Amino acid sequence: MATRHGLSLFWRTFVLLVLLLLGSVFAWTRTLNELESEPRAIQTARQIASLVNLSRAAVMHTDSITQVSLFKTMKDQEHVVIMPREPNDQVQALKSDELNGYIETELKLRLGPNTPVAERVNGVDGLWIGFDINKDHFWLQTDLSRFDKPEAKTWLVWLTTAAVLSLLGAAWIAGLINRPLKDLSFAAKRVRDGDFEASQLDESVSTSEIRAVNIGFNSMTQKLAKIEEERAVMLAGISHDLRTPLARLRLETELSVNDGTARENMVNDIAQLDAIINKFLDYARPSQIKFSPVALNPLMEQCLSTLRSRPELELNVALEPNLMVQADAVELQRVITNLIENAARYGKSVDTGMAQVEVSARRMDSTVLLRIRDHGLGVPADQLKQLTTPFFRGEAARTAANGTGLGLSIVQKIVSHMGGTLELSNASSGGLCVNIRLQRADAG
Repeated sequence: MATRHGLSLFWRTFVLLVLLLLGSVFAWTRTLNELESEPRAIQTARQIASLVNLSRAAVMHTDSITQVSLFKTMKDQEHVVIMPREPNDQVQALKSDELNGYIETELKLRLGPNTPVAERVNGVDGLWIGFDINKDHFWLQTDLSRFDKPEAKTWLVWLTTAAVLSLLGAAWIAGLINRPLKDLSFAAKRVRDGDFEASQLDESVSTSEIRAVNIGFNSMTQKLAKIEEERAVMLAGISHDLRTPLARLRLETELSVNDGTARENMVNDIAQLDAIINKFLDYARPSQIKFSPVALNPLMEQCLSTLRSRPELELNVALEPNLMVQADAVELQRVITNLIENAARYGKSVDTGMAQVEVSARRMDSTVLLRIRDHGLGVPADQLKQLTTPFFRGEAARTAANGTGLGLSIVQKIVSHMGGTLELSNASSGGLCVNIRLQRADAG
């Protein structure tokens, strides 16, 4: 089943805060616009009504000759046009939006209920208001934009400023919430890698909940460090106490047993016990890995030099030249030697009794892929994931009586501490295939 990779906590918090703030800004903008629409419409209608009344008074108190000059002056200086209203004029009413509704209602209230109001007359756009002087009918045409609210540019500047400040505030709040959890995640990773000293969290933070979590985590880390120390001391003691009688028993066996075959068998049993103790110690001891650029090719040759002489082992090596990995040379050598010995022991052909092992390495983007493959019977698919479990023993085809079940567990532990990955699979033509990915030291 594929692992789901969602947004990090920071981005989830940030996105939620941004949506909340944008929703709030939108709601406030709509609310202010609604609260402003009616007063602005009423004020606009009053100004237009005053303009109509002034125009009517001016027309009433001038003669026909003076009216021509008056109409021209009003058009040139005030952008107001007064013209006769005819019965056959083509009139288009105002658009039925909220602002126009307020204006039309207020105009009819101030100028009379039968006052015609239009947005286009005879194909000419504008705000047209009809008025009467005795038996004469007139149109007053003006531009409604004269009474509009302030430019939208001002609103846009303020909204942009508010949005930017909101986004910055959301990022700061999300970071503030995420930082303690990020510190906790980092500390937990250090504990997982066995570094107990570098995983101490701040116990003096002001937030009581986070302070309690940090105190509890530090206390848990201290107990784990103590348990790890006691385990190492116990295993060291066991190793010391067991190896001394084993060495004495081996010496006594070699000197006192006359039967050569029996003596050889007893010595082999004692050597096997000593090897098992070494495996336990290798798995239990804390890893102290120091990263540095390591030349893989000479290190691999050094590992293989001691294995080429084994008569039951056939090695096929294919390495790209000049491979550099970021690792600990000593620990990486242990990994390679362990895997090849494991392949030599459990990857033997049923027909020939020989273990044919292929070793290859090549560059893969920012990593180096190291592959060790045998041509044995392989491992049942349902047991592949359990091979790196401590003390797990597979079927007899890949196990023996002297196995501890720790070999691949030790490899997994070392590779993980070096920042790499270990993958086990069955080759299509038979045999177990071990793929190790390590960071390239020359990848940048």
